[in-house]
This record gives sequence, structure tokens and C-alpha cells, in this order.
Amino acid sequence: MDYNKLADLLFPEIDKDLNYYLNKYKKRDLPKGAEVTRIAPSPTGFLHVGTIYGALIDYFTAKQSNGVFYMRLEDTDQKREVKNAGEIAYDMLCYYNVTPNEGYRGSLEQIGDYGDYIQSKRTNIYKAFAKHLVSIGRAFPCFCNKSESKQDIIDRRNQELEESEDIDGKDPCRALTIEQIEANLKENKPFAIRLLSKGNPDNQFEFEDLIKGKRTIRENNKDIVLLKSNGIPPYSLAHLVDDTLMGTTIVVRGEEWYPSLASHLELFDAFNLPRLKYAHTPVICKNDDNGGKRKLSKRKDPEADARFFIEKGYPKTAVVEYLINLLNSDFELWRAQNPTAHYEEFNFSISKIGSNNPMFDFNKLNDISKTIISKMSAEEVYNNVLTWAKEFDKPFAEYLIKNKDYAIRVFNIDRETIKPRKDIYAWSMVKEYFDYMWNKPEISELEKQDEANFSEFIKAYKNGFILPSTKEDWFNGVKVLAEKLGYATDNKAYKANPDAFKGNTAKACEFIRLALTGRKNSPDLYEIMCILGEKEVNSRLNA
Repeated sequence: MDYNKLADLLFPEIDKDLNYYLNKYKKRDLPKGAEVTRIAPSPTGFLHVGTIYGALIDYFTAKQSNGVFYMRLEDTDQKREVKNAGEIAYDMLCYYNVTPNEGYRGSLEQIGDYGDYIQSKRTNIYKAFAKHLVSIGRAFPCFCNKSESKQDIIDRRNQELEESEDIDGKDPCRALTIEQIEANLKENKPFAIRLLSKGNPDNQFEFEDLIKGKRTIRENNKDIVLLKSNGIPPYSLAHLVDDTLMGTTIVVRGEEWYPSLASHLELFDAFNLPRLKYAHTPVICKNDDNGGKRKLSKRKDPEADARFFIEKGYPKTAVVEYLINLLNSDFELWRAQNPTAHYEEFNFSISKIGSNNPMFDFNKLNDISKTIISKMSAEEVYNNVLTWAKEFDKPFAEYLIKNKDYAIRVFNIDRETIKPRKDIYAWSMVKEYFDYMWNKPEISELEKQDEANFSEFIKAYKNGFILPSTKEDWFNGVKVLAEKLGYATDNKAYKANPDAFKGNTAKACEFIRLALTGRKNSPDLYEIMCILGEKEVNSRLNA
């Protein structure tokens, strides 16, 4: 068959060849050892937190090698494309400080010399590459109709097999003559372009995965689709073309892509192009209802959406550090040894990524977030809470704006200490957590342990209440009153157990805390009273 003639028949409009594009996109001028990585999401929905997880590998690998981290939008699945999903993806990467330094930038102008970075605008390039494969006999047109049933195609394949024993397991259209192809074209039949595979699945070869190490893989023998009938390439061809021309050195992608690796490698060999390095990452999982392990799902798990953590009010740094911890297990020890260092100072490495699929653990994320928030100043907390509230709780935002000084004092309770409290892990918690500082609490009867003793103590405590000027004086006064009531009470419970309240200052403080906050546990009680002020304290004691 005259393959050059076939290539011109299939792509008469393509006048630029493979070498044109290989020369147009020059090799990057980078320092020795510099890696070029990319994040290439599809705009088919929200940005999965697993994409942030993978992007961190790209980001650190490029940054620590003085390389380039760029973004490409893989918008070839036009049927599933969601409006503005690309812009949201870029914004999410920037929000989590995993900002690409080249490529697609959402609503902003693209940056870089290797664009266009949107795949739907690169169709002529893909066609030129596909045309090249046809011209060397490594690709062919497939006229199989999508409406044909699987059995129809099997029957046709069996018919072709009678004529040629070389097509067993292959696409039936690979045996078409140029006359048959011309006839189909004259009838304007739509066609896809498929790779003419030369692989033998009985043969195996070794492949060095940057995460999993040496892996044995079977040769590909599938005639994979390179161009769909609408002229749009699926991932296999698109990523080869774009990663080659854009100078990518490492492709970081999920383990779910590993089964298609053999076909991708055969495609590189067919073009006589150097293979890329691949890092197939473990997949973030969680326990299902039956105790099994499954992939974190876009459909089932709200936390799969990177925006979930923004809505809940997790500090972005907490989410990033948690994901780094999933990638490099020694990050936790490094953080303990470097409590004030920025996470970018950590010596991240692809080689330290474990092979097991990590489990998403909210308890671990919450602990990391509590520690990060505990190190913030009261004003930082205020600014973060206000930013969150402006988007997700406007009435609370208005309150914070009107009562800024008061709110900052509230957020500073137990903060400027050697061991600040670690109660808050998300900004969405703050309003309810400090509810007693914004509103007078209602105390249910169930919350009043030992109702008679509670009432007696509060009655004695509120009598002419004046807040002492120091915490020590206040505490000593509570202690004296506790002992006095412990000796003097006529309550039957005290008569049965005289030591139950004698000198029990902690119990006395619990009664005061319950009266003022409606809770048995709270931050520093004396500081709470100082912020509330004598008038408000008296009002609550008299309630």
C-alpha cells in the first residue's frame, strides 16, 4: 500500500509535518537536572483533591530541581465538559499555593512559549502527528460505526480473519485496501484513526516507574484510537504530542493509568520519539460502609472536591501539609523538628512516596489544622474567620466587622501561652465554639450537675460580685467560698459525703463556667469574665 497516498487522502488539509512541529517547539534551555512537570486536568467537573495531591509532586519536583511546572487543559472530552471547570481548576491550584509558572491560567492570559496550552486549540498538531503515523504504515482509518453492536464487529473481524491470519484480536479495519478506504471516503463515512499495533502480549519487558520501581509489563497488542471521528484525540495521542513538544520530562499520574502504559510506550516507539519518565501515584482511598477500601469518589465523597475544605474553613496550609504527609511519610517527623519552617523547605522526593494507597483520615487532617491555627495570632484568626464568613456566613461577618476589637480579644483567649489550646480546626467552627461570647447561654437542667449545689454556689458567688484585678485573687476567692460552703451546707448529699465539696475549687469553677458559658469545659474562665465584663457576668449569674 502507498502509505503516503493514504495519509494525503485522510488528511488533505494538513500541510505541516512532524518535523515542522518538532523544530517549532525548541528544546527548553534549563539547568542540568531540571525537571519539567505538568498538571493537566480535564474540565469535566470540580477539581478532585487527588489532583492537588498529584500537583504537589509536580510542583516540588520542578521547584527543587530549578525546572518548570506548567498547566495544560485537557478539554478533549467535550461531551462531559462543564462550563468554567477549567477556570475553577486553575483557581483551586492557586488557592492551595500550587501555582503553575507557565501555561493555562483560567481567565488570565496564558504564559509560555509552548502553547496553546488548551488541547482543543491544538487539533491540527494532533492531526499532523496522526498523519505521520499513517504515512509510515503505523496507523490506519477505522470506519466502524458506533451504532454497530459488539457482535457485528466480532462477526466482521472473523470474516477478515479468514482472509488474513495476521489480524487476530485486532481491529477489522486494519485489513482494508486503499480502494476500500477510498470508497468509504467517497461515501463520506466518518472514521477514526487507530494505531496499528505490532505488540505481542506473550512478550514482557521491564519498565522503571519513578514510584513503584521496576515493573514487568506485557507488550500492547491493541489498536488504540489515536483520533476520534470528530478529529479530537483521546489521552493516548494527545499526551504524547503535548508532553513531547512542551518538553515534559516526568509525567505524574494516578495508578489507574498504569494498565494503558504499554500502549503509550508503543506509541512513543512508533514515532521514534524518546519515552518520558512516568510516576504512577498511589490513589487516595477511604473505608466504605462495609469496612472495605475504595477510591475517594467524586460521586460519593464531598471531600473529594477541593472546594469542600474551603467551605468548611480549613486553612489551606493544613490541607497542603496533610497531603504532603500522605506523599512523604517522613514529613511528620520533619515538621516536629522544624515547627516554624515553611513546608517548602522540606526535602520532598518522588522516591519517598510509598506504594500503598493512603487512606483519607479526617482526624489526622484536623490535628494538623489545630496545630497550625494554634500558632496564629488572634488578629490572623480574626482575618481568616472574617474572610470565610464573608462568603459562607454573611450575618456573622457583619457581627465581626462591627465588633472587631471584642472578637480579637475572644480569639486571643489561651493563645499567647507556652501551650496554646488546640480546639479549632476549621473557621466554620468558630461561631459555634465561641457562641457563649456572642450570646447569653441557656443552661438545660441536664447540664446542671447536682442542681441544689449549683444553685447554692451561684447564689453565694453572685452576691455583690466584683471581678478581682488578678487571676490569682479571683481563684483564691473561689477557693475560700468553696470551702466555706462545703462546711456550712445543710444539703443531704454533703452530709453523706462531707469532703465532696470541701476545698473542691475545680468543682466550683465548673459551676461558674456552666453559669457563664453553658458548658462544663471552656478556655480560661477568668479571661472569659474579663472580656465579658462585670455587667454581663452579673447578668448571667442572675439569670
